Formats: sequence, C-alpha cells, structure tokens
Amino acid sequence: MQYLYSFAWQKDEFEISRLEMRTFFNFDVEDNVLISEQKIEPSRSPFVRERLDIWAQGTTIEQLVGFAKQIQLGDKSFKIHALNNSEDAILPKLTRTVRNDMMRKIGFAIDAEPDLDNPDLLIGLVLYKDVYYLGELVHGEAVWLHHMQKPEMYSTALSTRDARAIVNIAAPFPQGLKVIDPCCGIGTVLVEAMSMGIPIEGRDINKRVVWGSRINLRHFGYEPRVEVGPIEEASEGYDVAIIDMPYNLFTHISEDLQQSIITNARRIAKRVIIVTIEAMDDKITRANLTITDQAILKKGTFERQVLICE
Repeated sequence: MQYLYSFAWQKDEFEISRLEMRTFFNFDVEDNVLISEQKIEPSRSPFVRERLDIWAQGTTIEQLVGFAKQIQLGDKSFKIHALNNSEDAILPKLTRTVRNDMMRKIGFAIDAEPDLDNPDLLIGLVLYKDVYYLGELVHGEAVWLHHMQKPEMYSTALSTRDARAIVNIAAPFPQGLKVIDPCCGIGTVLVEAMSMGIPIEGRDINKRVVWGSRINLRHFGYEPRVEVGPIEEASEGYDVAIIDMPYNLFTHISEDLQQSIITNARRIAKRVIIVTIEAMDDKITRANLTITDQAILKKGTFERQVLICE
C-alpha cells in the first residue's frame, strides 16, 4: 500500500516542516506532495493537509476508469474529490471543467450510490507528475487550533502548532515509548502530545507554571501527570525527553544550569529534543550527545533551533 500526502506550510515553517517530514518518512521533498509506504494519520501533523490511500494509478484517466468499474462499495455511498485545484494546491492546477470531467468518468464507473453531502466514503482523484492516482481520501483536522485558547497562558511558550510538530519530531512512532517534558512550563507540549494519544509526563521547577499546566490539561480533558521539581531529581528510563530552553532571553539562568539541564536530559533519556534560542553545541557535546538532525523554527525575526540529539 502506498500513500500520497499533500502539505501546506508558511514561509517561516519550511525547515521545521521538513524536519517533521524526515522523522515520519526518513526523507523529505521540496514541494508539497510526498508518496510513501508509511501510513501517518494526517491530523497528527500541522502541515499535512490530506492523505490519499492509493488504490490504483495509471498514465491515463481511462486506466482508472477500468479500475473504478471493479470497486465494490456495497451499501456505502461515495463522493469524488479532485485535488488539482487552488485549495489543495497540487500541480498541475486543472480547470473546473477538466476536473469535473475526470470525476464524472470515475463516478459513472463505480457501481454505488453517490452522495455529495454526507458520503460514507470520500474518494480522491489526483494527477501528479503525469500519473493519475485514485483512492480513499482522508483529510487532516487542525486539532492544535482548539488548544490555542488556554485558561493559563505563558508569553514565552511555544505555539500550539510548533509544539505539535516538535512532539512529532520527538516521537513519530510513539507506541511503547516513555516520554517526558522535564521543563514543561505551562504545558503546551503536554497538551499536544496527549491530544495525539501519546503518554507523556511533565515536571518543572516553578510551582506556579506547574499549577497552570495542570489547569490547562484538565481544561482539555486530560489527566495531568506533572510534578514540581528540577530535572536533576527526575528518574531515569525515558526514551525521549523534550527540552524547551529559551532561557537567556527571558529568564536569568547560568550556563552551569543550562549544562546541568542538558546533562541530566541525557541521563534520563536515550534521545533528547532541544529547543533553544542560542547555540548549545558545546554543552551538547559535553553531555555526550550528538546532534543528528536540526531545523530553524522562525516566528518573524525571532528564531529557535530545534535539535535532535542522541
């Protein structure tokens, strides 16, 4: 089985979207379409628009018509959506007349009842690099949008969109993983992880923000697993630690404490994702970690580095 994914991103998000892409698929692409045998739920990523579960492909629409005649939907109704339009932004962009003709040919060939309003199955049709693809279409949902308004806010926290991407970078395939955010702040990363069904623990040295993170998690229906305390007191045995370190810009903190955070992240976890506003290469090396991949996360003129360390 192969899957065709379409992506959308803002200019400042290109690097972080490609880092997420590499963690999911082990490669990235320059444009907004990727074909892979790896199945990813589109709603997990803030950059994936939709996934086409490819049933058939061909160099002509007539070849897909031949396949469509063999489709067995039983009592299920269907609707066909052609992706080569302005909204889905898959090139080449085809005129409405051409798209309608393609959909009509496929629709007439399927022995089932069409339903344009509430179909049981959404079927996608796309022309990409001179090949026609047909299959079940799964749209992504911008789950992170629902988490933007929290009861407790923190001006230096990651955006929900960025936090969701960072969770995916940390744990693209989370089954069986033990994940921790030992400097969790107001809980933005925790909320995004739990919304994807990823078990995660949090802790922070600041009692006030731990209290706020618990309020936020309960607000969205998640049971908080957040403790008060420094990373130095965290136990070992985690697979991944996510560390957001925008300290020098907003909070007075010594380089020794920065080093301690990174060193202890290495102690408690096999893999560490570091988000930082300044270079941490020397501290990462001293903690016996190696940067295996990275990206720049931009917000206007403000930049953070996202570092995968092992």
